[in-house]
Amino acid sequence: MARCVRGIEDLLAAEIGRRALGEVVAAGHREVRFVVSETAATGVTALATADDVFVVAAEIEGVGRARTDLARLARGLAAVDLGSVLAVRARCGGPPGRSVDVSASFLGRRGFTRFDVEDAVGAALAGRLGLAYHPRRAGARPPEGGLSWRVTIVEDRATVAVRVGARPLHRRPWKTVGMPGSLHPPLAAAMVVLAGVRAGERVLDPCCGAGTLAIEAAHTGAFATGMDVDPAALAASTHNGRGASVRWARADAGALPVATAGVRRVLLNPPWGRLVERAGLLARSPGLLGQEVRRVLEPGGTAVLLVPESRPAPSEFSVERRIPVALAGSRLAVLVLR
Repeated sequence: MARCVRGIEDLLAAEIGRRALGEVVAAGHREVRFVVSETAATGVTALATADDVFVVAAEIEGVGRARTDLARLARGLAAVDLGSVLAVRARCGGPPGRSVDVSASFLGRRGFTRFDVEDAVGAALAGRLGLAYHPRRAGARPPEGGLSWRVTIVEDRATVAVRVGARPLHRRPWKTVGMPGSLHPPLAAAMVVLAGVRAGERVLDPCCGAGTLAIEAAHTGAFATGMDVDPAALAASTHNGRGASVRWARADAGALPVATAGVRRVLLNPPWGRLVERAGLLARSPGLLGQEVRRVLEPGGTAVLLVPESRPAPSEFSVERRIPVALAGSRLAVLVLR
């Protein structure tokens, strides 16, 4: 089970197919289910558009809304072959776990809290595995190196799954410095896919911030350039981009030091004046951004832009695709522009 940002489920399913990781059997709200291939199992942790990936251990029916239903959930776990589940996880590259932690969520009102679910499942799993259980109820962060389980309850069905990796996939090891408005890496990877970025192509992010879009593009083999008018942003992107084939430069997005028709793809998470204020020429003339992006694109080139949901596309472009997405409580849209 691969989890993702709402709105890019089809891109995640396509990536699973493109990487020949196995057969996709279902795609729904923020998740894609697939049967992993024995020969490609270790590739699941390379899914760029996934927030995280899990081995599904059980689907337990009859978990209702009463607190007493938690006992049914615990009894259902008693019948699960945990050894087989953890063997699949190990084949996918999952490291051994020294403890147990659980994260739970459910839809609708219930007679219990998410912490009640976590404690019921955590105690049952820890007891069977002979490991310590670390609850989240008091706000404590579980120690690293544990088996992290996820429980989701929709209607009367509970899904119990264990994370493959030691940490969520969206926590890129290279992203150690953040900035306000910094882009979620799997969504950045999805924007790279939507732009059709290929190895050897010239890609520009004129408002690079912490460098996420440019770095994700460089990982495909593209020649990426990240620019920003803010010295602090450039310091963050340069730090995050160590080892990546990205050229960083200080520049005003309202007057880009790029030749006309000089790049094939533009990836852009602009400063809309919400989390990040406009600066430089854009502070006085926001429309310069669309004009400059249009100027530097090759004929037939593509720009992919993240915008607030209600914001129209720049008038210089035609919209090929508009994808509503939800991220950190915000309603946004990814625009694919020609």
